[in-house]
Amino acid sequence: MDMLSLLLISVPVGFIGSLTGLGGASILIPLLVWLGIPVKEAIASAMVSVVATSSGSASAYVRERLANVRIAMYLEMFTSIGAVIGATVTTLIAPAYLYFFFAAFLMTSYFRPRPKRRIDYPAGTPGGRSLAGWLQLEGGYFDQAAQESVHYCADRPILGGLGMMVAGLAAGMLGIGAGAFKVTVQENVLKLPPKVASTTSNFIIGMTALAGTSVYLFSGLMNITLMAPMAVGTTIGAIAGGRTLNRLKSGVLHILFFVVVTALIAQMLYKGVRSW
Repeated sequence: MDMLSLLLISVPVGFIGSLTGLGGASILIPLLVWLGIPVKEAIASAMVSVVATSSGSASAYVRERLANVRIAMYLEMFTSIGAVIGATVTTLIAPAYLYFFFAAFLMTSYFRPRPKRRIDYPAGTPGGRSLAGWLQLEGGYFDQAAQESVHYCADRPILGGLGMMVAGLAAGMLGIGAGAFKVTVQENVLKLPPKVASTTSNFIIGMTALAGTSVYLFSGLMNITLMAPMAVGTTIGAIAGGRTLNRLKSGVLHILFFVVVTALIAQMLYKGVRSW
């Protein structure tokens, strides 16, 4: 494909990736594989778009106080370590396994029940005397769709950190940012509201991808022709998605999330079976 076509395709990919918290690479990699790009090269090149998507959408999310920077910084310590390990594994294993790993990892996103509403903690005592309270892993935002203020505090930060390390491992290995799994961990383990989980995930995936990209850079798998238009296109789409998300109801985001994930799983399983 020519660079203009890749650019035009990448814009809606970045938009959808931003809204769902998946990141554009989760959609770009199956698309590139379908177009005939070798899976390892697609993973390495698309990982750059993860950084671009994260940067584009995170700026809007931080400005609207949807993304929680403190929680993101805490979780990035775990995801970056996992990303370096995962990227190293990808450079060593056979390509056929990556299709099935990709699909299997995305399947974990189905375990994403709607979390219960968080308890509001008194000012100055977020989360009580727990570790999350000591780390001040709490926050609040105004939900434009529901027209109400939402306050929350993260639960079980150690378990959440370990879950995010697994997410980082998958991110580095599959080049997808692992937004689906990160959102799932934040909703079900840390008990963050859906919009906070989605936006904080977008903030985190950039640093995670940067750690994994360093491994792929030295392995020689990165394709500049693919990287440049995808990075620009996904950034444009991510910025648009970041400005749209808070106007959508959480139910709409959940439906979009599951439709996109199901399509990605079907595509990678099909490609994996054919290449086996």
